[in-house]
Amino acid sequence: MSGVDLDTRLRTVVGATAARLETARGLRTVRDLLDFLPRTYLDPARPTAFAQLPHGEDVVVVGTVRAATTRQMRQRRGRMLVVDVEDEVGGTIQLTFFKPYGHQDRLVPGARVVCSGQVGSYGRSLQLTHPDYAVLGDSSGSTSGGWLLGGLVPVYPATPKVSPIVHGDTLDLVLHALQELPDPLPQEVRDTHGLPGLREAYQLVHRPQREADHRRGRWRLKFQEAFVVQAALARARLADDAAAAVPRNPVEDGLVDALLGRLPFDLTQGQQTVLGELRSDLAADVPMHRLLQGEVGSGKTVLALLAMLAVVDAGGQAALLAPTEVLAAQHHRAITAMLGPLAEAGMLGGDDRATRLALLLGSQTAAERRENLLAAASGSAGIVVGTHALIQDHVQFAELGLVVVDEQHRFGVEQRATP
Repeated sequence: MSGVDLDTRLRTVVGATAARLETARGLRTVRDLLDFLPRTYLDPARPTAFAQLPHGEDVVVVGTVRAATTRQMRQRRGRMLVVDVEDEVGGTIQLTFFKPYGHQDRLVPGARVVCSGQVGSYGRSLQLTHPDYAVLGDSSGSTSGGWLLGGLVPVYPATPKVSPIVHGDTLDLVLHALQELPDPLPQEVRDTHGLPGLREAYQLVHRPQREADHRRGRWRLKFQEAFVVQAALARARLADDAAAAVPRNPVEDGLVDALLGRLPFDLTQGQQTVLGELRSDLAADVPMHRLLQGEVGSGKTVLALLAMLAVVDAGGQAALLAPTEVLAAQHHRAITAMLGPLAEAGMLGGDDRATRLALLLGSQTAAERRENLLAAASGSAGIVVGTHALIQDHVQFAELGLVVVDEQHRFGVEQRATP
């Protein structure tokens, strides 16, 4: 089959099994199937302790046929085949076939087999009824389960109505039909980190010959996932850097200097460094995106306020977005107390350089909201504090230059994406 790539629908490659895979696991495309990774691997050369098998669950086991007996069934007509398979530590499980024809010639004493089915019991014996199986070293020409005959045996999360061997046969069809894939990792990146190509990585994960193979394949897929995310973030940053922004140049003897003079303490060296970086970023002609983090009481609020005042000094407005009304009200009170007369523009006793603060909450009365909305839209409020009510369509600013988001992880994805 030609033209098979990651976006090819499974039904065009594997036929009827695709419908069961889609219903049970949501696997619709070749990519979906290949990204459905094994949960563990069995090594046919190592012992499998049957005594530890979970009753009622689907399993894949490896063992050796010790006896195979065909006998008349007691409760109905016909004959059944019972095969005793032994693990390396003396445990036994029975394979039961109510239609023995074709099985008795392959399941002979001494044969090494890989079996899959649901663990049950009959009397004191563990049992697999009509299991799927493959005989290691079988030369009968059977194609089903051929992938079990070499290397490690991948074990996948159980899929209803799709046996592990049918699942493996489906993967064989896909891997055989898959052509060379466009690789999201550039060749120089793969060479630098010693990573296989994408098609080889899938082969290593689903058909490993040894432990190191699937580890190498999985590492490649994990690396790719991280690389793609970082590349998307880098592309977004590049797009942001290409956008124009109004430079907010430092103003001598403005609100920033006035607040620094009012503070009952001096900024630490670390705070002074961060403040310098903030003011430098604000003076650039590209948007600033900066994460400010630190321990409780480390002075993040003071630095955020100084950044907002730097924008107000340069003729802009700033908004402080908090996740809850309680937190927004706390910020409003704290900033008002820190600024004192610097927040009393137009009021008796207000500083000549003063601005105004506005608080916008969803629970405010209509009159309070109208007053604060007007203060934001007219530009009379240099700093507006609020909750998600700030990012509603009807909220307007005269010259918004900076948005400070407190505890941004508590906002929804769509809220954080709001321009």
